[in-house]
Amino acid sequence: MAAQMAVNSGASLWGPLKELWETVEGAVLRRQQESIHLLDLQLKKYKPHFLSLFENPPKSAEQREKVRKASTEGIAIQGQQGSRLLPEQLLTEAFILSDLFDIGELAALELLLAGEQQQPHFPGLTRGLVAVLLYWDGKLCVANSLRTLIQSRHGKTFTLDLSGELVALTTRFTDELMSQGLTKRILTLVSEISVTREFERLQKERGLGNEKHRKEVSDLIRECRQALADSLFSWTCQSPLTKDDTLALIGHLETVTAQADGSLDSVNIALVMSLLYCLDVSFVEQGTEDREDLLQALPLLTERQYVSAVHSRLTDVQPWKLPGLQAVCRLAWALSLRVLSQLPQGSALVEFTETDEALADQALLGDVFLFMKEGMLGCESFAQEEFYIRRIHSLITDFLALMPMKVKQLRNRADEDARLVHMSLQMDSELPSSLRKDLDHLMILIGEFYSKDPFGLELGLEFWCPTESLQHTSLQGSYLGMALQRPPHKQVVLSKFVRQMGDLLPSTLYIPYLRMLKGLANGPQCAHYCFSLLKTNGATHSDNIQGVSGSPVSWEHFFHSLMLYHENLRRDLPNPDAAQYRHPPHRGITQRELEGLTSFLQLLTTIITWSENARLALCEHPQWTPVVVMLGLMQCSVPPILKAELLHCLAAFGKSPEVAASLWQSLEYTQILQTVRAPGQRQAAGIEVELNEIESSCEEYPLTRGFCHLISILVESSLPVNLGAGLRVPGFQPYLNFLRDCIFLPFPTRAYRRPAEKWEVADSVLEVFHKLLRDYEPQPSDFIQEMMELQGEQVPAYKPPGHSIMFHLLNDSPMLALCLSLLEEGVRQLDTYAPFPGKKHLESAVLHCLCLLDLALQKEVVFMDLLRESQASLLVSPLEQLLQGVSPQTRRADHIVNIARYLYHSSSNPEAAFQSAKILRRIANYPNIQIRLVGDFTHDQAVSDKLMAGFVECLDNEEAEEGPETGDELDPQKKVSQIRHETQIHILNLLITSLELKTPNLALYLLGYEIKKPVSSTNLQDPGVLGCPRSCLHAILSLLQRGTEKRSGPVLTQQAPHLAELCYQVIYQLCACPDTSGPTMRYLRTSQDFLFSHLQHLPFILPGNQIAALSQMSWLMKTAAIELRVTSLNRQRSHTQRLVSLLLNDQPHAQHAADGESGMEEETRSVSGFLHFDTVSKVRRKLLSVLDAIDFSQDMPELLHLDFFERTQIEQVISNCEHVNEQGHTVCNIKLLHRVLVAEVNALQGMAAIGQRPLLMEEVNSMLQQVVERNRVRRSLNAKRHALQSWRSLVETLLTACPVDLIPADDRQLIIRDLLLDLHDKVLSDDAAGELMPIVAGAVFTLTAHLSQSVLSEQQQGAGSEASSGFASIANSALHLILRKLLDFILCTGGGYQRLRAHLYGSLLYYLQIAQKPEEPETLQTGKVMWERLTAPEDGFTKLQRENLAIIESYGKALMDVVCRDACDGHEISRMLALAVLDRILSIDRQNQWLVYVCNSGYLRSLVESLKQDDAALQSLLTPQPPLLKPLYIYESKMALLTRVAKTGQGAVELLRCGLVAQLIECQVFDMIPDSDSHRVMRDPSGFIPTPLDRYRQILLPTLRLLQVILTSTSINHQQGAAQVLQWLIVHADTIQSLLRCQELSMGALQELSLLTGIISKTALPGVLEMGGEINSAALMEFQGHINRFQRLCLSLLSRLAGSERERLLKQAEISAPGDSAERREEMEVAMQQVCANIMEYCQTLLLQSSAQAQFSICLFSPSGSEPAGRDGGRSDLSSTLPTVAYSRIPSLGLVLYLLKNSAADFFRFHQSHRQSLGKLQSLDQLPPEELKELCQGLVSGPGGVEKISSVQRSLLAKRRLVQLINNRAKLLALSSYVIETCLFVLWRHLEYYLLHCTPADPKDSLLPGASLFRSRLTDDSFGGLQGSGSRGLGLSRVSQQDLDLLQSDMAAGFGEALQRKLLEVEALYSQVRSRYTFIQALVRRIRGLLRQSKG
Repeated sequence: MAAQMAVNSGASLWGPLKELWETVEGAVLRRQQESIHLLDLQLKKYKPHFLSLFENPPKSAEQREKVRKASTEGIAIQGQQGSRLLPEQLLTEAFILSDLFDIGELAALELLLAGEQQQPHFPGLTRGLVAVLLYWDGKLCVANSLRTLIQSRHGKTFTLDLSGELVALTTRFTDELMSQGLTKRILTLVSEISVTREFERLQKERGLGNEKHRKEVSDLIRECRQALADSLFSWTCQSPLTKDDTLALIGHLETVTAQADGSLDSVNIALVMSLLYCLDVSFVEQGTEDREDLLQALPLLTERQYVSAVHSRLTDVQPWKLPGLQAVCRLAWALSLRVLSQLPQGSALVEFTETDEALADQALLGDVFLFMKEGMLGCESFAQEEFYIRRIHSLITDFLALMPMKVKQLRNRADEDARLVHMSLQMDSELPSSLRKDLDHLMILIGEFYSKDPFGLELGLEFWCPTESLQHTSLQGSYLGMALQRPPHKQVVLSKFVRQMGDLLPSTLYIPYLRMLKGLANGPQCAHYCFSLLKTNGATHSDNIQGVSGSPVSWEHFFHSLMLYHENLRRDLPNPDAAQYRHPPHRGITQRELEGLTSFLQLLTTIITWSENARLALCEHPQWTPVVVMLGLMQCSVPPILKAELLHCLAAFGKSPEVAASLWQSLEYTQILQTVRAPGQRQAAGIEVELNEIESSCEEYPLTRGFCHLISILVESSLPVNLGAGLRVPGFQPYLNFLRDCIFLPFPTRAYRRPAEKWEVADSVLEVFHKLLRDYEPQPSDFIQEMMELQGEQVPAYKPPGHSIMFHLLNDSPMLALCLSLLEEGVRQLDTYAPFPGKKHLESAVLHCLCLLDLALQKEVVFMDLLRESQASLLVSPLEQLLQGVSPQTRRADHIVNIARYLYHSSSNPEAAFQSAKILRRIANYPNIQIRLVGDFTHDQAVSDKLMAGFVECLDNEEAEEGPETGDELDPQKKVSQIRHETQIHILNLLITSLELKTPNLALYLLGYEIKKPVSSTNLQDPGVLGCPRSCLHAILSLLQRGTEKRSGPVLTQQAPHLAELCYQVIYQLCACPDTSGPTMRYLRTSQDFLFSHLQHLPFILPGNQIAALSQMSWLMKTAAIELRVTSLNRQRSHTQRLVSLLLNDQPHAQHAADGESGMEEETRSVSGFLHFDTVSKVRRKLLSVLDAIDFSQDMPELLHLDFFERTQIEQVISNCEHVNEQGHTVCNIKLLHRVLVAEVNALQGMAAIGQRPLLMEEVNSMLQQVVERNRVRRSLNAKRHALQSWRSLVETLLTACPVDLIPADDRQLIIRDLLLDLHDKVLSDDAAGELMPIVAGAVFTLTAHLSQSVLSEQQQGAGSEASSGFASIANSALHLILRKLLDFILCTGGGYQRLRAHLYGSLLYYLQIAQKPEEPETLQTGKVMWERLTAPEDGFTKLQRENLAIIESYGKALMDVVCRDACDGHEISRMLALAVLDRILSIDRQNQWLVYVCNSGYLRSLVESLKQDDAALQSLLTPQPPLLKPLYIYESKMALLTRVAKTGQGAVELLRCGLVAQLIECQVFDMIPDSDSHRVMRDPSGFIPTPLDRYRQILLPTLRLLQVILTSTSINHQQGAAQVLQWLIVHADTIQSLLRCQELSMGALQELSLLTGIISKTALPGVLEMGGEINSAALMEFQGHINRFQRLCLSLLSRLAGSERERLLKQAEISAPGDSAERREEMEVAMQQVCANIMEYCQTLLLQSSAQAQFSICLFSPSGSEPAGRDGGRSDLSSTLPTVAYSRIPSLGLVLYLLKNSAADFFRFHQSHRQSLGKLQSLDQLPPEELKELCQGLVSGPGGVEKISSVQRSLLAKRRLVQLINNRAKLLALSSYVIETCLFVLWRHLEYYLLHCTPADPKDSLLPGASLFRSRLTDDSFGGLQGSGSRGLGLSRVSQQDLDLLQSDMAAGFGEALQRKLLEVEALYSQVRSRYTFIQALVRRIRGLLRQSKG
């Protein structure tokens, strides 16, 4: 039992019924195919609800008990576990509700719970009041469903064009309902339910809230009754009722009563019409195809009892409560019988059909026509239902056509009565009492009935027979098409009726007849026929002045009479100054005449309103001159009511522009409004007097309203500028002043007999203001005060009326104040929700006020700009500031609040809400006003809640519909739903604008964020939670969320694409703005699961509106990108995971699980499991299908074809009309362009131009269409660009910001492959738009970078295991495909798009990086023999590289040319990247094809020659504050490429041929060494811009490297290169020498030195000079000098580095940069070793070049064996740098020995560390984490960097670092061993000379320094090694025997056993393993021998 007693929190009396209604509406009204099946299920489920219509679940004791216990024991709620305790208060309310509606206690409880849930949708109501609404809403849903189901049936009157399946379903269902007594149930309910009764009950239980609630409840109850009655009506329209049901219906109608005004209410009208349709047989005549079936189903024909029962019931003498209603039913029955009697089946019913006449008589006695006019036409809802109108039309016409004798009787009777009246009038006796007015009533009924035609049916046409028009040639061709076939009999009869009634018309029928004609003239064709009728009735030749010969109903007669009245009354025109004018004599016109004239004028007005032909024909008639006569009558003393009719008639004439212009002049001439005062005239005359004297005292204002109407019509047609010229200052101004000062401003204070008239006056005058302002465009001329001459004096001219209105609105004028108070009054009245007289006009007046404000805000910017420029003395204030003024009524600044309050009434007043939203949006653009507004909106809580509710209600509105651009021909309902939609658009734009402004702003308040506290502290909740009201954010989300749970996706994106796009934009803005981002993302993620539910429906495809679909997706993807980034940062892994798998999954995913929730297991699946590769059925990845939805092709509009206009000028005009719209797109303003072009056409003069005008206008139109198309193309391209940009940012976020391990490496590569291939396919298609290429190129770049990174990291991880297989996840074929597409893309960009290619070159570089072999550790093992290496199978890298090259070469010259061209000139970044690409390709191009091309095509020479141009730019870089660093980067790229070229011998030779060194010699930048200290101050704080010294090094080092490479490559023809390089050295000798002398040996200096010494060691050699070609002796001497200086400097450098400064430098490195000391120390060590090695090599070369034998060799070192001091590190202070050796200039041999020892020691140190690192690398997995961290430290920047990276990453980094260490050590080992070898050689050479060949000098020879010593060598010309030094007396000449002995002993001591052992070990350890044989052993042996021998 408990299960059945569970409570449905959706309320079984409301929630399910709402769903039922949505299903019915979806299936029947929205025609959704998928709803049919659902409908079937729902109908089966809810059948009981329909069978027991409106019956409530009964109360029961059991339920009562259960509910009572809910507060203690709790109660079960469906869909929730466990039971829930409910508060006592709630239960009390439930019992009250249960008693109130007499429903079951559980149902009452459910309603209350639902009320609580729905409360946020109804701000200001308690749950009980909401429950009341829900109760009635549930009922209404059932009633509406019933009505809609019945309407969908197939039947005799109308069809909804639904599918057969659906119609069969609904027909079957409704038939069952009907058979179970639906009719009686409906009738019972209609009589039982009444608003007053329900309200009494509710009032008693306090079930009614504020006015709005009362209105809503009463509306719901009314709608329920109406829907029930409509259901019955719809049934009878389609199918007949059974006998019992028909009798029940008649029985109900017998008891119906009328409302106070005598009319029926809308429910009873529906029931009356139901009966009339029951008795309807007129469809028999229509002859539709299913006529036979319908006749079979008609009980009137098939059931005799039916006819007899109905007949006896209607002929019953018992009077009904409304005799008129009884008469109508009898008439309908009589006519049905008459029709039956004419059918073959009618013969059986002859006894009934005989009585039709009698019945008709009874009906006439019951005043049937009077009741139809008053009781039925008087009902408001009558005109709103097309089928009511059609039925009454057939009733009237059937009566006239089927009962002609009756009509004749009526006419005879009327003639009789007219004679009696006439006699009694002549005899002055009483009128006879027996007068019947049936014919009057019939005519007036016809007049009334046809004068309203809301559906444009023009039913009155049946009364006009087109044959008559044939006699008239004037109507040639107009309606002749119809006249050729014979009109139907009925039409003939009806037209005869109209004509005959007009013949010999008795005076009593004159007015009814005119009224009838007025009704029948309603419509364009009807008016035409009526005009003809009146024309033919008049005598064609009227000689007789009395016009007796013609019919009294003819134009002739009418106008003749008017002229007579005018003649007579004009004589009575009084003198305006005479006093008796106050009481004009009303002699002329009697009351009866007045009515006749009024009727005639109304008929005339109707005809000329509809028919333009009639208007012009009458106006131009020479005798009648109606306009003149009417204006004449206006001046006579006739009653205001007649004058008003005359004005209305004139207004109808004024509809034609041609008439309007002359009408203005006549109006001015007759001075209806006195605009010119006579000189002595005391007071005003004309209409002003009438208003102030007559109308005000009568308290009725027909004339004033008529005058406003006339002006309104005339203003629309034309506004004459020179009105009244000659007599006064020309212009419209006097009229405007009168309208403003005499009508508008005093209107609130006048007295009104009819309260509604107050608002009618306001409405009519505001309409004129609105039109004037709407058509006003501010012009510069408006602001110049022109003077004009009038009667001899200068007077100021008038401005255009719009200018005057603008001026009044932009000042604190009475007019503005009145408009604002009217708005306040309007909103106050609307807040009462009560009907009041004139409500419609008040609403219209308010609307005009809002439009005026809106227009003023729109035009004020231009207005004020022009005003400023003109420097006129007008004072105006911006309207938005005036609106902040204080209202005199409330003493508060609440004008804007009042405007905003109209949004709260959007349901009843959509237009006002629309204008209000528009005004608010304009005001929202001003940031300073926003802050004030927020204060105004929030300071009063009640107002604030109401405003919020208003905005939300507008957004929530379900009736809003996006349609095409608003057209006038839309039906009103469509128009309203479109206005509602526009309102939503304005509100969203208001939010978007406001969100961009600083806080607090309106958007934050409306979206529910904190305004008083920091925005970021907001905690967004679902509406109703913690008292959180429903805000615009909730409304936007619920708009977007509709339909997300279904397969079809969010409904809004399809139904209102533009709205959806703005909604997504608001959400994106909230997520992107730092303040709102946190709260918004949290709320969307937790409460709404917003992104996931929307992304799963991507891509949105809207065939009709591609632009909107793309924009929607753009905003959504941008938001998703933010979400991915944020969740990744916050480590919210599961959220990121879900989105990532949604976007990238290619497995079919059970998306819509049964319960709507995806199961848990899906969330927790293993990370790697979300992409398998074994399944067969793959689906397209979401990201790719979004890309598919972006169409890259764009159809461009073709060029204009112009015949008249000049194309270039037109293009100029178009570009002048362009502006940037709100979205930031440049579009052309079509309206402005149209105005300019039309003005141009109008300016043409001459006959030719007039003849060409239509052609010109046609061309203007085609141009405008073309520009519209251009705008569309621009919008489309922008949308595509935006979408692609968003897609790209989403892809990039996925790949960069999300944790790497979410997408396993293999999947990552496949995903990137798919994305890359798809992108390329799209962009390479022929019709891809160029505008999209840059974005694609950017995306390709990112993707390739990630691909390369992914492949590399995968290789690093799997390096050990699968080194052989190469590339694991992504197949080579895929890589090749990617490469091909990339190269295609590069080629397809052609000449342009250079910047775009920069991206592609970057991609290419990344791609080529994949095939680069990773750095391998140098293990120093022997490894394979050369042969093994040559025959080994190629590894993956080489293979891929080879294949890549093959592909690149297959593209041939085209590709080479593009890349080379980009490398040589263009944008800097493109050049750098192109150079890099060239470099990369040259490095893998073993065949040197590219090199040959570069050399042969002249690109290389051009690059080399550009170095000279770079010189100046590079020099500017060395200033302390450099300009851009671009030249430096380009220079570096260039040098890198040249270095690459120089690495092949062929390339190096080519470079020398191109004059590379010559170019470098000319560069002066090398001589500009910056002073190192002076720029310390100028340091760039960010450290990005290097110091000038560093910049200098960045310029110098590449050059040195290049020279070194050239020297190495040209070793065969070495001398040529060397000579050129030597020349460079000598040209820049000063610089080089200063570098070699460098004081402070920093890291940079050491790098310079290591390169410089390398170059010097290869070039500054004696042998090079001879190679230099012919050099004269002087130059030779100079060169010799330079070379010697280089030598000396190198040797002194050696003494610094090998000895004194080495330790100090290494220490210093550690101190200066403690963070990365290890790195720095290593680099320093390498550099120093390199320098030493280079210098030692230099020494070796010099020794070898000087002579092959020691005895003739030169000496570089002095014969002293003492080592440099400070080697123990004890004296490592500055003193250690002082020379302690006797031979200060020439380093001693001791230095070499010292270097040897150090190198040997270093070698072992390095070897040890190399072995350790190798060990670590092999056992990387076992290393403790601390050590790993330490290893990573150097490669990760920033504090705590190591902590953040993952363990996998950490081990990769450690591995990279170890490889680095090992390779560094290997390099150091190589250098050390080389230094050892060269040191030994130098030592051996010197010792051999000194100890064996040197003759010591005697002291006595000292006078001839150096004369005897080395003589033989000094004369050797080939070398002057020590000549310079020796001859300068360096003391080498003084080598004494003592020195030599000391040398020998020192050396013997230094070169001891220990050292020798060490050296041999070095050879053993290093040289042999490397299969490289050194001479260490031999040299050691020789030196040992030398030392021993000489000792011996």
